[in-house]
Amino acid sequence: MAKGMSKMQNVITKTIFLLTIVVAIGLFSGCTNWQKKYDALNVEHQNLKGLYENCVTSLDTSSSEKARLGQELNKSQMTIEELQRQIRERQVSPAEATGFSGLDVAFDPSAGTITVTLPNAILFSPGKASLKQASVAELDHVLSVLRQRYHGRDIDVVGHTDSDPIRKSKWKDNWQLSAERALTVLRYMTKQGVEADRIRAVGAGQSRPVASNATSSGKAKNRRVEIVVHMR
Repeated sequence: MAKGMSKMQNVITKTIFLLTIVVAIGLFSGCTNWQKKYDALNVEHQNLKGLYENCVTSLDTSSSEKARLGQELNKSQMTIEELQRQIRERQVSPAEATGFSGLDVAFDPSAGTITVTLPNAILFSPGKASLKQASVAELDHVLSVLRQRYHGRDIDVVGHTDSDPIRKSKWKDNWQLSAERALTVLRYMTKQGVEADRIRAVGAGQSRPVASNATSSGKAKNRRVEIVVHMR
């Protein structure tokens, strides 16, 4: 058995020796071709290395961003829970709990939103989309709270109207009027320092009434601008 194994090893050794000679001859005779192949493979290797390093960097960045967003989400949830606790245990109004004291405020924990409602009677003259001078104080109050307690949060400015059709103004319909009013408020807020990439204007027209349009008091409630702060 040992003798057979030794014989087999000799055969393998001779075979490897012969293959080495053949490869050496091939390398010597085709040196230029092998150099080209090596250069091409080296370029491909460097490209793959670069892609790999880019992927590693992207993964690291994604992990860091994911961790940051997770921390912000946890912080937002803690803030929402704290507001709920204050309203429930201390029996304070949403306006007091959120800091928008003296204003019409709704807090929706499930949606993670705080909605400040400003009647159009305060902000605009009938059929107009330019701010009344007296309304600046109301908006400045909202802005001061946003700076102090909600800096960096996303904000929607939503314009609403009653169901009366447009007759004597330049607006095509209630959609346009509500959108223009929302834009007016948005422009004032961005001029006062609200980040442009954190705020958007929405025109809801007459589609989201909060009261009946069958009465003048109901119509007055429906004519409004909502400033919606997103806590998540």
